[in-house]
Amino acid sequence: MINSIGFVGTGAITEAMVRGLLAAPAYASEIHVSPRSAHIAATLAQEFAAVRIAGDNQTVVDRSDMVFLAIRPQIAEEVVRALSFRTGQVVVSLVAATERQALLDWIGTDVHLVQAIPLPFVAQRQGVTAILPPDAAVAALFDTLGTAVQCQSRKEYDLLAAASALMSTYFGIMETTAVWLEKSGLERPKANAYIAPLFASLAQKANSPGTEPFSALSREFATKGGLNEQVLSDVDKKGGLAALTAALDGVLARIEGRSD
Repeated sequence: MINSIGFVGTGAITEAMVRGLLAAPAYASEIHVSPRSAHIAATLAQEFAAVRIAGDNQTVVDRSDMVFLAIRPQIAEEVVRALSFRTGQVVVSLVAATERQALLDWIGTDVHLVQAIPLPFVAQRQGVTAILPPDAAVAALFDTLGTAVQCQSRKEYDLLAAASALMSTYFGIMETTAVWLEKSGLERPKANAYIAPLFASLAQKANSPGTEPFSALSREFATKGGLNEQVLSDVDKKGGLAALTAALDGVLARIEGRSD
């Protein structure tokens, strides 16, 4: 357990992390949140006795052993440059698409900086979080919130950030399927009630200990001459798989600051 954790920025990811950290057994004895997004801060303080609403961002930094920068990249420089950190303080940046050196320049103090990409599922302690560089204490925290993946390089970190951009597409595939079922004559509630557990079961199968590679699972579920094989083949022939690869290439280029 960490004694005191602070969040500069109180948005959706901060709320998810606080809920996960304070689920029983709690991972922190105190969590300090900034007053910005007053409604979220007030809600958390009402629900959890360990949550303290700080008067300002500097108070969050001063009272925390580990500080999370949970702010939008558009305002990150302005917010961070205005803060004073302690030498050696653990600072975890959740700021998207921001270079490590830029963060260090804005901080202006010799802190212990780690970057992380938590996803909303940390609220249920089911999130997978990429961190850079490897760090035992920060990894232990995110292991409590699900699973930490410790990246050895910026390239690894950027690749996982690109992969995380598939979340909307995942739900988009579910929505497209449900719409097709409805248009084909199935009531929408029944479509949703079938599709959501189907996808959840597939994800659970892929994440089971000792599971085969994804390619093997794809072959296993695509019976020769069967319906699954037909859909995968049609999607591939019509450019669906190539389009997915191209989309990932495009988002990686954006993350790395390239323009193709």
